Amino acid sequence: MPASYTFDVYSTLDGFGSYGEAGDWGGYWGKEGPEFLKRRLDIYQQDQIMVLGANTFRDFVSMLGPRTGALRELDPVNTAMRNMRTTVISRGFDGELDWPDATLVADDAVTAVAELKAKSDVPLRSHGSLSMNRSLLKAGLVDQIQLTIFPALSGRTGTFPIFAGAEDFDLQLISSRTYDGHIQELIYRPTLHG
Repeated sequence: MPASYTFDVYSTLDGFGSYGEAGDWGGYWGKEGPEFLKRRLDIYQQDQIMVLGANTFRDFVSMLGPRTGALRELDPVNTAMRNMRTTVISRGFDGELDWPDATLVADDAVTAVAELKAKSDVPLRSHGSLSMNRSLLKAGLVDQIQLTIFPALSGRTGTFPIFAGAEDFDLQLISSRTYDGHIQELIYRPTLHG
């Protein structure tokens, strides 16, 4: 049986994955709390493989890389994420794999993830990597979308609309939870509409 693949993404209520140059919010938009952080730590301590595109991986390395990252002291959540087995998918990656357990797969995302799903004995998870995951959704390789919605609107400063340019999908809600009284985690099973 192929390994499951989860597209794990954080969002503002209006669907943005990050803020723009003028934005002064960072990370979790300053809204994280102890229940949410415990949930994320529990997720990242499970045996699984993180799958990232080159741009997201570069962003993670610039902040969290053990040798080159800007943050020297990591919280337990980011430490656990950094210590996961990680596969970076890119045909043209030219940076350093400054990550404890990273492997580069020089192929297109659809081919690489199809092979990973067929061979892996543990689940696959991707955090961010929006354009890569939109192509994997289109190819039918995403088993779950784990969407965490933070109570913020970033209509003026938001960048990277998460699902902009994606195909149309029907979503079956698998589970929903609220953390710290204001953060929503929604897990869906996507099916291409039509």
